[in-house]
Amino acid sequence: MRRPATLVNAGLDPLKVEQLLGRVRGDVDQGLLPAAQVALARNGKLAVCQSFGSATDESLICLFSATKGIVYAAAWLLFQEGRLAEDELVADIIPEFASQGKDRITVQQLFTHTSGFPQAPFAPLQWKSKEETLRRFSQWRLNWAPGSRYEYHATSSMWVIAEIIERRGGLPYAEFIRKRVLDPLGMASIFVGLPQDENPRVLPVTHHGAPLTEQDYAKLGMRVPTEINEESLLAFNRPDVRAVGVPGAGGFANAANLALLYQALLHGGLDGVEAWNQDTLASARRVRTGELIDAASRQLANRALGTVVCGDRGGEFRGFGKANSALAFGHAGAGGQLAWADPATGLSLAFLTPGHDRNFLNQMQRAAAISHLAAQCAL
Repeated sequence: MRRPATLVNAGLDPLKVEQLLGRVRGDVDQGLLPAAQVALARNGKLAVCQSFGSATDESLICLFSATKGIVYAAAWLLFQEGRLAEDELVADIIPEFASQGKDRITVQQLFTHTSGFPQAPFAPLQWKSKEETLRRFSQWRLNWAPGSRYEYHATSSMWVIAEIIERRGGLPYAEFIRKRVLDPLGMASIFVGLPQDENPRVLPVTHHGAPLTEQDYAKLGMRVPTEINEESLLAFNRPDVRAVGVPGAGGFANAANLALLYQALLHGGLDGVEAWNQDTLASARRVRTGELIDAASRQLANRALGTVVCGDRGGEFRGFGKANSALAFGHAGAGGQLAWADPATGLSLAFLTPGHDRNFLNQMQRAAAISHLAAQCAL
């Protein structure tokens, strides 16, 4: 840990930081997780970065759904530049998508998980073929009327957003993210589409603990996950899948760069480089889903233009701690990955682990505890 004086200069409480690090260290020491990284940033600078178990500070870890925050942020540039609008019909951008009643879906509905095709199938390697991608899009059917409800689209809507980025951004979507966001901001350890020579840095995904039973899920009022399962998560140990840059789940990063990226999402950029203006960021962080409920948590969905907003209540179910302000925003990922920033304190957190806890409740409780302790670090 950094010296107390250095932490105080960064506006952090050294004792609270040690409590946060002790919480993360404890799970690794007890064998609950094989490794972890945690990072805190403030005022555009990295303040805390520590690794545990088999991780080093340079290790890369699969972000799973925390990848979405990066993809959404890249798409915000298209909104900012007037090349994309929330009320556009997706079919007007991707005509091949229009079949099977999907011609009514708007761009905003894609970003807010209200588009109605949460379980549409798509294998990562199909993205390598444009013909196969568009054929898949045309085959997808609606599970419910677009805009009528919220249900998390684990990967399906993200493939469509990636295609929109390509058509409106003029570049392959992973290249757009690299050239327009990651490279200008100096994010050398965040990848959406992992280069072959970066594979040695990646910690493999492993599973730990006992899963919840069907009866456990029934008591919680939830269904057993189908798309997010052990087989699909272990696929990200394959270099060919990593290289695709699955837009809903296939990013890789270390905690230090991810915490800094969220500083950029607070301030519009880093070190004098501006990517997003403040009007764009304010709009992007505004909740669009109103009173729609997330059936998984039985709480308000609280979706902004992609990212999740903590809100006045229920934030611990969304990957935030009770000490975060209602304005905190970010995106968590399978296994307990965390990435958020709080405009009220200027603090950003990244917590990453390659260990996937099979018990969903353990994941939620760990995420809430870590986020709560992190939020308390601000003086």
